[in-house]
Amino acid sequence: MSWSQRHEVRITLLALAAGAPALLVAFGLLFFGDHSAKVRWTLAALMMLAWIGGAAALHARVTRSLQVVSALLAALREEDFSLRGRPTAGPADDALSDVIREINGLADTLREQRLGAFEADALLRKVMTEIDVAVLAFDAQGAVRLANRTAERLLEGTGDVLGRDAVALGISACLEGQAPRTLLTVFPGGAGPWELRRSQFRQRGLPHTLVVLTDLRRALREEERQAWQRLVRVLGHEINNSLAPIQSIAEHLGQQLALPPGQRAADLDEDLAGGLEIITRRSAGLSRFLAAYARLARLPPPRLAAVEVAAWVGRVAALERRVPVLVEPGPDGLLHADGDQLDQLLINLVRNAADAVLAAGDGDVTVTWRIAAGTLELVVRDDGPGLAETANLFVPFFTTKPDGSGIGLVLARQIAEAHGGALSLHNRGDGRRGCEACVRLAATGLRIADHGP
Repeated sequence: MSWSQRHEVRITLLALAAGAPALLVAFGLLFFGDHSAKVRWTLAALMMLAWIGGAAALHARVTRSLQVVSALLAALREEDFSLRGRPTAGPADDALSDVIREINGLADTLREQRLGAFEADALLRKVMTEIDVAVLAFDAQGAVRLANRTAERLLEGTGDVLGRDAVALGISACLEGQAPRTLLTVFPGGAGPWELRRSQFRQRGLPHTLVVLTDLRRALREEERQAWQRLVRVLGHEINNSLAPIQSIAEHLGQQLALPPGQRAADLDEDLAGGLEIITRRSAGLSRFLAAYARLARLPPPRLAAVEVAAWVGRVAALERRVPVLVEPGPDGLLHADGDQLDQLLINLVRNAADAVLAAGDGDVTVTWRIAAGTLELVVRDDGPGLAETANLFVPFFTTKPDGSGIGLVLARQIAEAHGGALSLHNRGDGRRGCEACVRLAATGLRIADHGP
């Protein structure tokens, strides 16, 4: 006998027990009273029928209510949220009606949540299908439990990947080592490099590993293409600037020399000397330009040694004689860096600042620094006209100066990045004209100098 059946039997027995005292009293009055036998047995039969009928009606009412609630809950368990119970007619505070209304409300809530989960799952699958990165999910045993279309293309030729072991698929390296990192591996669908990212998640209480592989070739090719475009544009501009006058002068001198001696200009010798001088000067300028390019391309790795910040700044500031260079002392500190390269970096920044001050007609150059959160921030500030062109500041060989090479800022930034830092250049934000060059060197190798008492 199940629990519900025992419950129904107990309700029936409780109903019979509740009516039994009254029935016994009625029987006593009936049989000990002055009544005929026919009346006694007729009334006794009616009372027994009423007693048993009431208990049966109570049993049926309780059973039907429990069956309705059971059917609604079973539908919820089977994820059938379309079934609804109908509250009993009568007062709104009826207990059974309240239970049915709560179950109906629960069904509505679960239906909305299930619909939202289906929509979110459909959106997730759509995104995973369309994104151009390989997404794989592995269970605790290393078997593939999820793979998007890109991952299947990456592993093409290996058959169906779902349910297969990572070792059998040849991708066990994705589950080992540090992440994120660059993975140089050849998959059946293509060669690397790949950016590997890995994270952990749980599904149905079990641990899983999510692996994301991004093909870096396209991004690298796009960056390479843009770099070549910038380089060819600047090289073509500079070379044409030198070759155009050389070609024009050479053609003019050739035409003069092709004339018969009697028709040549009287000052031909002067034209020849002047033209050859221009050709020599432009050729030398082109040679210096190419040498500057070679110097930029062959920047050696830094040779690290102790560099005192205050001595470094003071030494470079003393080299600029054209305009006043004011040094605002900051905290004492030591850098583990290449002193020669840092000198070249700061020389370029101070020289650019001095050129800007000279272009403006007056003003000063200020160099200051501070140490915050383990980072050295050195600022070179000028009172020049400010920056009008910011898009090409760090494009190699781009310059707005008539005699500039266009590699000073590029070389300075390259040196800063080689030391784990960065270089930025922007207009001053204190309401004054001019600009600021800010060098930030990473915290590695940086410490406050201890000079003692």
